[in-house]
Amino acid sequence: PCLGLGLSHNGGYSSEGVRYALARGVRHFDTAQRYGTEGPLGADLQASGVPRGDVFITSKLWHGNYGREGARVALTESLRRLGTTYLDLFLMHWPDCHAGPGGNAAKRAETWRALEELREEGLCRAIGVSNFLEPHLAALLDGCTVRPAVNQIEFNPLQHPHSLISFCRREGILVDGHCPLAKGPALRDERVQQMAARYRRTPAQLLVRWSLQHGVVTIPKTTQCSRIDENFCGELGWAIADADMATMDSWHENLRVTWDPTGIP
Repeated sequence: PCLGLGLSHNGGYSSEGVRYALARGVRHFDTAQRYGTEGPLGADLQASGVPRGDVFITSKLWHGNYGREGARVALTESLRRLGTTYLDLFLMHWPDCHAGPGGNAAKRAETWRALEELREEGLCRAIGVSNFLEPHLAALLDGCTVRPAVNQIEFNPLQHPHSLISFCRREGILVDGHCPLAKGPALRDERVQQMAARYRRTPAQLLVRWSLQHGVVTIPKTTQCSRIDENFCGELGWAIADADMATMDSWHENLRVTWDPTGIP
């Protein structure tokens, strides 16, 4: 699914919100081991009665569990918490393995081989990475058997890494965008507000639509039922004009509202 509900730690999870999203037809949920939300998500999915095959679940392997054995143990625990026998998508969460300049690439490669094995065993149906930049991807592609299906990155008009996205597309890697609302700054940007008003949409709806029209899987986070309606149900039946898309594309200012992988060897 091209649009999913992001789930996070530090107040970023609401059972009411997840159950409301399911009732409104949302079927893609993005979680992670680090967030501590796998268990609650599993409970809410089971309580909903929605068949497992109708739901797309993404989770992420934290770098503290990188390595062949660590990845296997961590995925087993994720599946137990989620109450499922497989993940639809399993991502390496972060390029830094805390293994030093030479060790990082080797540890990423070892971990990737572990993910390839887990995919082969059917424990995850697709594998990918998150927050990887071009050098991290190039090194991984150089020795992999299964290419990453996805690179999940920070993506919004204020953080629009053109070169990285072009690289991913050349290599057949789907871009998955987190922080499409930039955790608030993009919503408050006067240019966003003015453009949204022209379309008689909210700033959030404009930002989500912009991301979707770029062909990027979009993962807005919210715990509020009203925001779920705004972010998910307001995306039908309209489009941003090409000229306005180009204008919004020019707003990149390298704003980062989450971790910055720049400089990680």
